[in-house]
Amino acid sequence: MTNVEPRAEGRRPEEEEDEDETPEGGWGWVLVGALFVSTSLVFGLMRSLGVFFVEFVQYFEESAQAISWISSTGLAAQQFFSPLGAALCNAYDARVVVMAGGCLAGLGLVLASQATCLVHLYLTMGVISGLGWGLVFTPMVATVMAHFTRRRTLVLGVGFSSIGLSSFAFNPLFQLLVETYAWRGALLILGALSLNIVPCGALIRPRRRRRRPEAAAKADPQRGPPLAAALRRVASYLELPVLLERPYVTYALAVTLLNVGYFVPYFHLVAHSRQAGFSEYQAAFVMSAAGASDILGRVASGWFSDLGHFRPVHLLTLWTALAGAFIMLLPVSSLSGSYAALMATGLLYGFCSGALTSLVFAVVPMIVGVPRMMGALGLLQLIESGAGLLGTPLSGLLKDVTGDYLASFVVSGAFLILGSLTLTTLPRYFSRKEPPAPPHGLHHKDQGLHPEAERMHGSPSDADRRGVGEGSGNPKECVA
Repeated sequence: MTNVEPRAEGRRPEEEEDEDETPEGGWGWVLVGALFVSTSLVFGLMRSLGVFFVEFVQYFEESAQAISWISSTGLAAQQFFSPLGAALCNAYDARVVVMAGGCLAGLGLVLASQATCLVHLYLTMGVISGLGWGLVFTPMVATVMAHFTRRRTLVLGVGFSSIGLSSFAFNPLFQLLVETYAWRGALLILGALSLNIVPCGALIRPRRRRRRPEAAAKADPQRGPPLAAALRRVASYLELPVLLERPYVTYALAVTLLNVGYFVPYFHLVAHSRQAGFSEYQAAFVMSAAGASDILGRVASGWFSDLGHFRPVHLLTLWTALAGAFIMLLPVSSLSGSYAALMATGLLYGFCSGALTSLVFAVVPMIVGVPRMMGALGLLQLIESGAGLLGTPLSGLLKDVTGDYLASFVVSGAFLILGSLTLTTLPRYFSRKEPPAPPHGLHHKDQGLHPEAERMHGSPSDADRRGVGEGSGNPKECVA
């Protein structure tokens, strides 16, 4: 016999349907697991593609610089297409977008296994897989953040910890696959492995359609001339108005600066260690150790940030400055030939670089507000894509000019320190209390695209009292 409890007086059916979707738990923990798997199959895989570097150089008989553009193109494409992923989520549904991204990521690697020239690899591993990664990462991050308020940085740290774990595990696995099946067979297997992103996307709950309030219907950007309506709709999906706001532009500049030097050790630390006189196994172990401390840094930073003793932007500034300092110390620590000093510096760098990663994303909703978080994250990835693409070639150029990696690491670390200084120019940066989130009224003209996210500016009780569907001008929201 089914027990039917009477409906609370004055309560709408929509409110009862969404009780299980309140923040801080429930299905959100399932999505943290999905983020854990999907990020390992995006950035963990990207970090480990260096295993194919020697194979490509030998097979295609091209320069190291030409081969390096394969991974650089993939990273730049992932960041460049992130706004497209955010816009598609706002227009349609995050579940469909992430699943499509998983299919494209796998398709690109499968097609790359049949490559006959470098251009083929640029288009497949670079553009097609990069497009798929761009459709996966930002929607998954925004979806997880929308389900948590107090523990947002911690859950991001847990989800991103898979990057370090997979980097540690994928390198020997990929090497084994190359030795067993050659590089073509290995890429084919990696393409199949990437398709596991599809079930991760399927775990995102599709949004229910809501009846649009009369006020939202009057503010519909589709009203008016067709061209103007279309432009307003695209702008609302991409959240382009944030580019006119000083706090967001300042933050994007800071993240771009730190992104110039952030990836340099991942590409050049092993080569520097070899040049310093250490064996290839010692050099590889330094990078593995840095990856292990990276995992610890992500989780520890998220836990400490969510204690609330310090503002997240202040912690981000600290970890960024420390990471920059340790990057600059990496070549200095090996001048004396001390492997212990190099290992210690590598461990400290790995911890700080992991600690800042979760905070970079967690600070975004505090600057633009949760309703605009999806588009703001996508635009941030787009803005920093150029820095990620040019940072490593700049480091390589300095090495070619000077003959060693000292200048490369010093300049790379200086970019991170410059980024931390830029953060201090944010409005009300030196306030001990977090500034209030942007008022909702500023965003009603943009359709109120994220009702689930809007609810999270208040307490769960406020959300239950208001109802999830109120103020929604778009029947299909991205945040699940």
